[in-house]
Amino acid sequence: MADSERTLAHARALSSRGMAWMQSEGMPPATILDSWARCARAGLAIDGVPQREVVEGMELARRREHAALVRRLAQAELETLSQQIAGSNFLLAFADRDGVILDLYADNRFAMSDADAGILAGSCWSESLCGTNGLGTALATGAPVAVTGPEHYFLKLGDISCSAAPVRDALGEIVGVLDASSYYASRQQHTQVLVKMAATQIENSLLLQQMRSHLILAVHPRAEFLATLSAGLLAFDERGRLLALNQRGAVLLSGLEARRGASFEELFGEPFDLMLARLHRQPELQLRDALGSSLVARVIARPPAPRPKPAAAAHVGAPASFSPPALPPLPGMLAEDAAVAEACRVLRAAVAMRAPILIQGETGTGKELLARRAHELSGRRGEFVAVNCGALPAELFEAELFGYVGGAFTGSRREGNAGLIASADGGSLLLDEVGELPLPLQAVLLRFLDDQLLRPVGSTTARKVDVQVLAASHVDLEVEVAARRFRDDLLYRLNTIKIALPPLRCRSDFALAVRSVLAGLDARAQISEAAIVRLQRYGWPGNFRELRAVLTRALLHLQGQVLTPVDVAAQLPAVTGLAGSALQRHGTELVLREYERCGRSVSRTSRQLGISRTTVYRHLREAADAALLRS
Repeated sequence: MADSERTLAHARALSSRGMAWMQSEGMPPATILDSWARCARAGLAIDGVPQREVVEGMELARRREHAALVRRLAQAELETLSQQIAGSNFLLAFADRDGVILDLYADNRFAMSDADAGILAGSCWSESLCGTNGLGTALATGAPVAVTGPEHYFLKLGDISCSAAPVRDALGEIVGVLDASSYYASRQQHTQVLVKMAATQIENSLLLQQMRSHLILAVHPRAEFLATLSAGLLAFDERGRLLALNQRGAVLLSGLEARRGASFEELFGEPFDLMLARLHRQPELQLRDALGSSLVARVIARPPAPRPKPAAAAHVGAPASFSPPALPPLPGMLAEDAAVAEACRVLRAAVAMRAPILIQGETGTGKELLARRAHELSGRRGEFVAVNCGALPAELFEAELFGYVGGAFTGSRREGNAGLIASADGGSLLLDEVGELPLPLQAVLLRFLDDQLLRPVGSTTARKVDVQVLAASHVDLEVEVAARRFRDDLLYRLNTIKIALPPLRCRSDFALAVRSVLAGLDARAQISEAAIVRLQRYGWPGNFRELRAVLTRALLHLQGQVLTPVDVAAQLPAVTGLAGSALQRHGTELVLREYERCGRSVSRTSRQLGISRTTVYRHLREAADAALLRS
């Protein structure tokens, strides 16, 4: 029987069940008709039962291990999808490239009407076994597909609808497929769009992971879209040869020979070395491709710096002789950005070596969260104790940190105080904002780091303690050393392992960060892609803390079901442009005057003006930059 005859036979069978195609709907899409033809050629009977092949035990575990990286990324997207379509009687699945389901997320109200449907972990839903279905047909065609109700080849599956999208790795090979299924009657039109977006997010993250040792550029005709799913991702080796690109990158370079191995100069008419030199001077740059189209490019990952030779005395990163294996990101840490993923990798290695760790990053970037993860990874049974070095009065800091004996000073408790270090014995001690420690106290801290002997104030004895020391700072301590506000020997001691967290505005996973924070505030809340683009345009000086505050306010004033650009823009600072610049200059002058009046003390300036120390530091940096430009 010809394919067309088989297709018509299938349509007649549907009609006999009272499920005829409505005249207004026309015939099924070509994708469905082609699938029906393949199923007919395979000898599948439309009124039969899908063959159930299920892998279990060791075989399922082996498949999950083989797909470990893409599976981890898919699980994060499945969790996000489950929040986006909650309440719609759904079932979400991620399957490997053979169509074997590795993970399932189901709404409690979703239950198949026919037990023979067999949607369970380990079941194979390839088209050759189960006929036309979202998961299997997406794999068969290599493209996203929606299969609604009677479009399934087997009549038994006529009461469900599926939207599926394949997932490709950095080399373009299919490594899995995402699927969202629901009852035919309760299907939602936007589900297919959400599944496609989730698959794209996985592919982008996979490319970043697989190409993390190379230069990766995000490109788009408009700069504000560089951190969205509509950006192209291009990975180049050290000679400027194209190694990988995502599907959006292929679209943006359509008409060019954007094949793997093509040189940067072939694509953009500019020597690779010249482009690299321009990137050192500016974070974003204009490119013009070989066909004359203009693109904006931004670096989202760079090759790691060469490891120092074993004989070299280095204080940044892990020692050259130590090469930890690649490990997944830390639990609870959003680490799809390449720089954050690298920070997590180095943290694991540092904890294993029990070396002091210095975490640097702007306020709100997650320094304390990373420190807590270090404590959890260490397996230490003692407490995690965080000390804000800028919050304690200088005259009491030593007593609070090291403890004191009864009557050691006026106002001390009769029974004395064990101190914060004693509380962290057997555990971890975080010295937050360590750059604010007065110089005399820096000397005391250095002595403790050298011998780990706890000497309470007023005591003539000392005892050994076991503490994992971590430090965090939002200021550049090397700059503080140059300004003689921080001891160089203390920096060298704390700086054995240095980890830097990027600011929110520079993270390649900005959209995922927004959705993650939003889900933490309200699991039912949704946000449009356009709203994320609007948020991306803001500078986020307060990083995740500020993002959480903005989204909280937006949710409190939300009128509809989904956060829109208008909703989020209303909660962002309104001062922009020239007026904002003038106000900024005036504010910087005020802070500088008060800073000098307070004896160049950041803490006193903060208290006198009623602003955070972070704001004081920001104004000081801006004043220093302006002075440098004038010189």
